[in-house]
Amino acid sequence: MLIGATTCRAQELSLPTLTLSLLHNFNTNSMRTSLFSFSSLSLLRSLTLSVPHHHQQCLHRRLLLCSLHKSRHPHQRISSLRSLNSLRTSAEQLACNEEKWDFSGYNENENDVFKFDGDPGGSGASGDLKHSELGLEVMELEELPEQWRRARLAWLCKQLPAHKVGTLVKILNAQKKWMRQDDATYVAVHCMRIRENETGFRVYKWMMQQHWYRFDFALATKLSDYLGKERKFAKCREIFDDIINQGRVPSESTFHILIVAYLSAPVQGCLEEACAIYNRMIQLGGYQPRLSLHNSLFRALVSKPGGFAKQYLKQAEFIYHNLVTSGLEIQKDIYGGLIWLHSYQDTIDKERITSIRKEMKQAGMVEAREVLVSILRACSKEGDVEEAEKTWLKLLKTDGGLPTQAFVYRMEVFAKVGEYLKSLAIFREMQECLGSASVAAYHKIIEVLCRAREVELAESVLKEFIRSGMKPLMPSFNDIMNMYLNLNMHEKLESAFSACINNSRPNRDIYNIYLDSLIKVGKLEKAQDAFNNMLSDEAIGVNTRSCNLILSGYLSSGYHMEAEKIYDLMCQKKYDIEPSLMEKLDYVLSLSRKVVKKPLSVKLSKDQREILVGLLLGGLRIDSDEYEKKHMIRFDFNENSSTHSILRRHLYDKYHEWLHPSCKLADESNDVSYRFSTISHSYFGFYADQFWPKGKPMIPKLIHRWLSPQVLAYWYMYGGHRTSSGDILLKLIGNREGVEKVVKTLKAKSLNFRVKRKGRVFWIGFLGNDSVWFWKLVEPYILDDLKSYLKAGDRTLDDNAEESRNINFDSASESEYSDDVHS
Repeated sequence: MLIGATTCRAQELSLPTLTLSLLHNFNTNSMRTSLFSFSSLSLLRSLTLSVPHHHQQCLHRRLLLCSLHKSRHPHQRISSLRSLNSLRTSAEQLACNEEKWDFSGYNENENDVFKFDGDPGGSGASGDLKHSELGLEVMELEELPEQWRRARLAWLCKQLPAHKVGTLVKILNAQKKWMRQDDATYVAVHCMRIRENETGFRVYKWMMQQHWYRFDFALATKLSDYLGKERKFAKCREIFDDIINQGRVPSESTFHILIVAYLSAPVQGCLEEACAIYNRMIQLGGYQPRLSLHNSLFRALVSKPGGFAKQYLKQAEFIYHNLVTSGLEIQKDIYGGLIWLHSYQDTIDKERITSIRKEMKQAGMVEAREVLVSILRACSKEGDVEEAEKTWLKLLKTDGGLPTQAFVYRMEVFAKVGEYLKSLAIFREMQECLGSASVAAYHKIIEVLCRAREVELAESVLKEFIRSGMKPLMPSFNDIMNMYLNLNMHEKLESAFSACINNSRPNRDIYNIYLDSLIKVGKLEKAQDAFNNMLSDEAIGVNTRSCNLILSGYLSSGYHMEAEKIYDLMCQKKYDIEPSLMEKLDYVLSLSRKVVKKPLSVKLSKDQREILVGLLLGGLRIDSDEYEKKHMIRFDFNENSSTHSILRRHLYDKYHEWLHPSCKLADESNDVSYRFSTISHSYFGFYADQFWPKGKPMIPKLIHRWLSPQVLAYWYMYGGHRTSSGDILLKLIGNREGVEKVVKTLKAKSLNFRVKRKGRVFWIGFLGNDSVWFWKLVEPYILDDLKSYLKAGDRTLDDNAEESRNINFDSASESEYSDDVHS
């Protein structure tokens, strides 16, 4: 039987002929025994598919009355009635299945979701994709000679979709003695026919583990396409990789659908995977994607904030190159997006921007306001005043008003060439035109004036900024304190530091500037207090610069014991000691130690261990090398989460000594990546065995011993959310037994909550007053800068709560668990 085609000789016969033939057979004894045969089912299915629905009902009634009339005994009539009802149900179900098995109707217009305005190619994947002519041949049940095998396969097709993974695998394992490739293929295809693609995937995975398994390219392609259309990108990717591992090139439809599935997922890292699949589609498969797919991927690249999107410039240029070489239409958004990406690069490629603008002009496209702003941004980095003024004049002629960024970039252009007073004049012009200056404009003009060392002007603008009530103020305090430090105006610097404390919360950079000033003027006691404040405040912390500053102060003042303590701290954190301090430090250490102390052996502290457990419960990942028995912890943070933005800096400092050298920042850099990892080390083997055995998330058996308030706090900060109503949700991935252990432990701590499963994730919800009790337990361990984001009861919404917005605990119960937690 060829999938998607229904061929039946019975459809060529007329309704009266078939009816009379079937009624005649009911009068014979042989038909009484053949009611249960699959050949009769096939005949009735063909009949059912060939006649209208009201004729089907009439036929069933005539068959039933005839059977009852010919039955001699009551029990025979009942038997006939049951048989006919079963026959009717089976026939209707098979007819329904045949109607559902229609590939052309399973389009879902996946490209329309990612289509640019005016994109002519948005009708779905099935229109002009290059499918290989896949001959997925599946047997009919009536073709099997053994009646018992037909019965078993029919039973499996009915039972498997109704069970979860654990039971499903047990049922399949019980069929090992007789089940073979063709049998399993029939069951998998039947599941796809009735849209139970999840069950079909489980059957396919079970097939792969059997000794008789032979790779079936057509089956793998159809299953991966169906899973991808349901946006189950992980399972679709698994089959995709299996196809490649078999030495085959996936079909164009598989590439296309997998890319769309990745672009549809709001999961970090999916955009990178979509780009990788797109590149392989062209380079490995030699396919030419549709216009809508090019546009969809390009739009996803430029949808990120500029600071993050600039890394995708090469990918964007590759998409543009493919559009040109394929002869496809290049839309205005493509040109504008390329210029936008180029304008955010550290080194501006002026020739490339000029070339893109020339191509836009040749295509008859007018540069929109967004494009002009991007050009101004590029000019501000190059100090190109002439081009900036030309662009500014074009902006004045556009509709929609002047964007605030345009003023800021224009201020920067003149600052680059040393005309800071012109920048100040543009700032005042902005205030007149727009009624007030933006926060970015205040930051920029104060930065410009501080670079020019215009003390009075910078101070007056900063006072004006403070009076406006706008936030944040720290970038401006940072600039003005740096100016004071360079000018040796230490009294003013100390006064600015006090003003910063009164108006905002100082960060580490401001503390380091203040610490540097105190060391230079010899105020060692104040410097020691400032350093201790930094060390005790988890949200601030210390770094290499802080330690070197206080170490230089101790060494110059003869505080040898304190210098040794700082040295031990720097060894533990693996901070580099400045060469100028090493000579003095060697002498100090030689007085109290026979041998200069080597860096301490690295071990996790108690705090680090508890924090790590909380992060692992929240979804932190461990990658293992089973051959070398070494393990690496991967810290991944959500770029759209305010909570993660603050937490990443704290965790970077907390595990600094364990971080891989490629992940460590230069001393003056503050841009902590949203992804960093530790070195590979056998020390993490315990945590890998407990939380990530064989590369899969697991909840340890001894978790009840480790759920301290600090563990819960970091679990909440990393893997939790606060809803708009002030409720607290904790995300948990694991099996049923592990979740039950966590539930029992939390109950033992007198915490009330609800549990809800959504997909492969469990959510533990502390609702109403229960969230307040949970908050009181974890609040001492929540970072100060995060308390306003995470405090229970406040009716505000964390920007990372999208994943949990559809969680409804009204229908949930503490016993609502599932074995299928790795799907």
